[in-house]
Amino acid sequence: MTELKIQHILTLAYLLSKGAKHNFVTITTSSLGKNIDKSQQAASKHLLELENNQFIERIISGRNISVKITPKGFSEMVKLSTILQKSLNSSPSHVELKGVLVSGMGEGAYYMSLKGYTKQFKSKIGFVPFPGTLNVRLDKKVHQEAIKQFETLDGIKIKSFSDGKRTYGWVKCFPAKLNNSIDCQLIILERTHHDDSIVELISKICIRKSGKLKDGSKVTIKIPITP
Repeated sequence: MTELKIQHILTLAYLLSKGAKHNFVTITTSSLGKNIDKSQQAASKHLLELENNQFIERIISGRNISVKITPKGFSEMVKLSTILQKSLNSSPSHVELKGVLVSGMGEGAYYMSLKGYTKQFKSKIGFVPFPGTLNVRLDKKVHQEAIKQFETLDGIKIKSFSDGKRTYGWVKCFPAKLNNSIDCQLIILERTHHDDSIVELISKICIRKSGKLKDGSKVTIKIPITP
């Protein structure tokens, strides 16, 4: 039995969107090529190959081409959809980062204690953080790249504010778990002195003391990803 080729999936998906499951739909190879980001010649070749493998039926009348997906073609798309859905549903629902504890510059305790932040922390994440942030260095490139996605995710937004003398940047918080035991929040800062290899965590408790951690301790951070 001939299997559906990867290069034909977009063509069949486009035909389905035009109603070709039950009806013959009139298309042109130029419009098909434009919609699947291929040349007109490639689109024409796709249609011919799909027809030869009995995934579609074609009626050609002059320059007009009418196409309908066969039961075989539709069945293959359903199987593909089922496989994709199963894979998407089984994907891990969290990001896992690994690194080692390092000392910060001591600024975290000052900033996290500012009233403009603490009032928002209390109302939005349910607690005022222990003064200071826990700094974790991500040594592996895969973890440094993984953390970048949080820059575009919404998180819990702590708004920027001004005390009349200077403006303090926003903070985004993401619920996390350190070493599978300590509840904390990964924070993404609008302004930071750290490079991409350093992430910061806050918690209502002193994480170092509670987890019996020190500089150089290896840690794992898990951050749930909500749809």
